[in-house]
Amino acid sequence: MARLIARRLLLSIFTLFILLIAVFALTRVFPSDIARQLAGPFAPQERVDRLNDELGLLDPLPEQFWRLLKDVFTFGSGDSFSQPGVSVRELIGPALWNSAKLVGLSMLIFLPLSIVGGILAARRKDSRLDRGIVSFGLASASIPDFVSGVLLQFFIGVQLGWLPATSSSVPDDAGFFTSLRFILLPALAIVLVYFGYIARITRAGAIGVFEADYTRTAYMKGLKPIEVIRKHVLRNALQPTVAVTGTQMGYLFGGLVGLETVFNYPGLGGLIFKAAKAPDLPLLQAGVLTVAVIFMLATLAADLLIAWMNPRARTATEA
Repeated sequence: MARLIARRLLLSIFTLFILLIAVFALTRVFPSDIARQLAGPFAPQERVDRLNDELGLLDPLPEQFWRLLKDVFTFGSGDSFSQPGVSVRELIGPALWNSAKLVGLSMLIFLPLSIVGGILAARRKDSRLDRGIVSFGLASASIPDFVSGVLLQFFIGVQLGWLPATSSSVPDDAGFFTSLRFILLPALAIVLVYFGYIARITRAGAIGVFEADYTRTAYMKGLKPIEVIRKHVLRNALQPTVAVTGTQMGYLFGGLVGLETVFNYPGLGGLIFKAAKAPDLPLLQAGVLTVAVIFMLATLAADLLIAWMNPRARTATEA
C-alpha cells in the first residue's frame, strides 16, 4: 500500500506540474489587452501602460511562470487583478468552503440513495422495480443540473415556499440547520442528476456479483439476503461506483457554474467563471489549479479505497 501511495503521489505531482504549464500558456493567449480591460475602454494609454507594469504583464514569460510557481507553493498568496489589494487566497477560501458544503450535502443524499437503488435494481433484475429505477435514473440524469435547479426553484421555492429560492441570503446568525435549508435546493438538483448515473453504475457492478459462484454459495449456506449483500455484494460491486465518484469530484467543485448562477450561490465554479470574464489571471489560475488538485486527491482516494476493497487490484497496481 505504501508503494501504491508513493507512486500515485509522484504521478500527481508530475501531472500538476504539466497542468501548471498548460494553465500558464492558456492564460497568456487572451486575445485582448488585459490591462485595457481592467482599466476601462476610455482610460488613457499611460494608465494602461502603468497598470501593465504594476501587474507584471510586461515581465519575461519565465519570470511570470516563476511567480506562478511561488504563488502555488505559498497557497495563492498573490493579489487579484480585479480586486487590487485582495489576495487570491482570501477569494478562493470562502468559495471553496461553500462548494465543499454543497458537494458534501449532495453526496450525503445521492450516494446512499444511488447505492441502495442500484443494489435493489440488480437484486430484482428485469422486474418492474428494476425498470422503474433505471427509467427514473435515465430521465433525471438527462436533464442538466441548472434546468433541474430552475424547476425546483420555481415549484418548491416560489410556488410552495418550502425552501429558500436563492442561496445568497443566509443570515449571519443562522444556525447549522438553517444554513442547510439555503443550500438544500441546489443540492437536490445535483442529486437528481447523479442518482441515475451512480445507480446504474452500481446496478451494473452488482448484477455480476449476484450471479457469481461465491454469492450463490453464500445463499446455499443459508445466509440471509441482507448478510449476503453486506459481506459479499457491497465490497465487490461498489468498486466501479467508488471510481466514478472520484472522477466526478472535479466537476462537482468547479463545473456547477449554471447551477450556482441560478441560485446565486457563491461557489468555486462561479468564481472561476467571473475570473475568466474579468480577466483576472491570478484568480483564474488559482481556481483552475484548485479544482485540479481536488480532482487528483479524489482520484487518489478512490484508488486507495478500491485497493483496500480488492487486494487483487492493489497487487495489479503495484506490479
